[in-house]
Amino acid sequence: EKKKFVTEVFYLVTVGHVREAFYAEIAACETQWEEWKALFAVDAMPTDLLSGDPTTPEGRIAFLKAHPTLVLDTRHFPPDFTDRLLASFDDLDEMTDGLLVHSENWQALNLLQEKYRERVKCIHIDPPYNTQTSGFLYKNDYQHSSWLAMMENRVRISQTLLAHDGHFLSHIDENEYERLKILFDIVGIPDAGTVIWDKRNPMTARRGVATQHEYIVWRSAIDDSIYQKNTNIVEMLETAKAIIAKYGGVTEDARREYAEWVRKNPKLSGGEKAYCYIDEQGRVYRPVSLRAPEPRTDPKFFQPLIHPVTKKPCAVPPNGFSRTPETLKAMVERGEILFGPDETTQPQQKRLLTEESQMQVRSVIQDAKKGKEYLDVMGLDFPYCHPVSLYQELVAAATPDSGIVLDYFAGSGTTGHAVINLNREDGGRRKFILVEMADYFDTVLLPRIKKVTFTPEWKDGKPKRMATPEEAERSPRIVKVIRLESYEDALNNLTFEEQSSQQALELFRDDYLLSYMLRWETRHSETLLNVEQLQAPFSYKLHLHRDGETRERTVDLPETFAYLLGLDVQTRRVLPSPSGRGAGGEGRYLVYRGALRNGRTVVILWRETRDWTEEDYRRDRDFVKEQKLTEGADEIYTNGDSFIPDARSLDGLFKARMFAPVEA
Repeated sequence: EKKKFVTEVFYLVTVGHVREAFYAEIAACETQWEEWKALFAVDAMPTDLLSGDPTTPEGRIAFLKAHPTLVLDTRHFPPDFTDRLLASFDDLDEMTDGLLVHSENWQALNLLQEKYRERVKCIHIDPPYNTQTSGFLYKNDYQHSSWLAMMENRVRISQTLLAHDGHFLSHIDENEYERLKILFDIVGIPDAGTVIWDKRNPMTARRGVATQHEYIVWRSAIDDSIYQKNTNIVEMLETAKAIIAKYGGVTEDARREYAEWVRKNPKLSGGEKAYCYIDEQGRVYRPVSLRAPEPRTDPKFFQPLIHPVTKKPCAVPPNGFSRTPETLKAMVERGEILFGPDETTQPQQKRLLTEESQMQVRSVIQDAKKGKEYLDVMGLDFPYCHPVSLYQELVAAATPDSGIVLDYFAGSGTTGHAVINLNREDGGRRKFILVEMADYFDTVLLPRIKKVTFTPEWKDGKPKRMATPEEAERSPRIVKVIRLESYEDALNNLTFEEQSSQQALELFRDDYLLSYMLRWETRHSETLLNVEQLQAPFSYKLHLHRDGETRERTVDLPETFAYLLGLDVQTRRVLPSPSGRGAGGEGRYLVYRGALRNGRTVVILWRETRDWTEEDYRRDRDFVKEQKLTEGADEIYTNGDSFIPDARSLDGLFKARMFAPVEA
């Protein structure tokens, strides 16, 4: 259960947010252009003087300027380029709109605890459904309990990340729906309701009733209604405006055409279709009964309204009016009462539709789209995923304009796709965190996020069109990608100090392993953080299994510590070391500056200190002062010792945070 090391970090950056000083290096990077050819078919795009020509060296810089949503992958560039690129951003974490984590999800949630505690606005997951097709198979006697144990561990640890006004949405089918609801009750996240997704496609040829629905269990502590995004409302108002303009005013033909458009629009709910009328001022409205739900006893609720034309008392609802005479009078004066042709018709309320109108999320959502179709057009293959349109509707209701959206059963990345689409539609600044452990993280999820960032529309694996300037401005700026040490990697990197330890393990097995060996005999194993090796933080290595082979690889200690500390990184800079000594003979300083949740500013200094003399530590102190690296910081951390005023070693804190118990 120790927190796992970050074993790799790279960044996806849209070139529109890269300073032009970097463009010459980007233009010369053939591996990057080869990827753009494969992913975006840039070599098949029309070329001219304005849009540039990616097939010629001289035309590439113009091409970069004309296509700001091209996604640069820092893996294609040398470390020095990446260091300079990251240093060019004044607020790195604020600019980072997405985080992709390649890891088993419990381990990822464990590492992200400190940084994202109570900051996630929406947790949106589609866990395995515990069916024969989900790949989550257990002996029948233990199937439900094993699935629940898996879910409980992850729900509890992710609950610590949920904001007080956040929403927890979990997709599920009938196999585990009741048990999942009970689990949420036990965990203590209040029930906000259940949404039934009507897929409009029944699964026939099965025993019993054909199933054409799934569930979304919705949990939230907010004491208020949850409203859906008003996309349809805006479209209705714009359509009414366009039809009125077509006929030169509010005519009967305009009213009929608008009502027919509303009636035939399959995207509109029953409540929205009721807004099928246009009044003399061109406002869209619906009639609403003024009848009281229960019979009124006070005579004032039976006072009739006077018809404006016949001047006679109008018919009164049998139960009386739902509003007082004073309220009804004010509504008449504001033009909010609909009268019939004469006094025999009961008056109704005229409820206007405006851009501020809100529709509460309904318990049934109908969406017959196929999730696979969204991937097919991009040339990506994934066996099953939900439609992006469904996710957009759910995520938009939970995060109306901003907030972090977390999906730790990310699959092909549909949640990230939905967040990108929503931000492009309404200019919001939602951010996403996607966690996935499978191999398709690299073959499907990563390419999907790159492709959707480049342009929203695809056909036959190629861009159908380029992103508009507005879409480009609202696209992700930076997406950070990290990989974590796996559970198996951690076990494989345990080493024993003496041969006798191995012999004792063989004799006493688990008792010795748990009570003594893991605490003492393996304490210098690199996977358990050998603090003696922090003198050379840029060459700390583990044996890691990747791409079918196990070999020694460098892990990222600075990134790991930043997450353990919960640091919001503002700047990340690399400077040459004044000692001139370090890994490979070239010393370097890596300086993180940021803030903690309590608002305190922090500077973390990483440098190669192996074999340093007292004179090296003095040069270290003087260099930090000269460069003003710690100026204004409330807390200063260094790896190892230092003469830097007010600085303290991070070594012990690093070890303590790695083994801190999970809070849930």
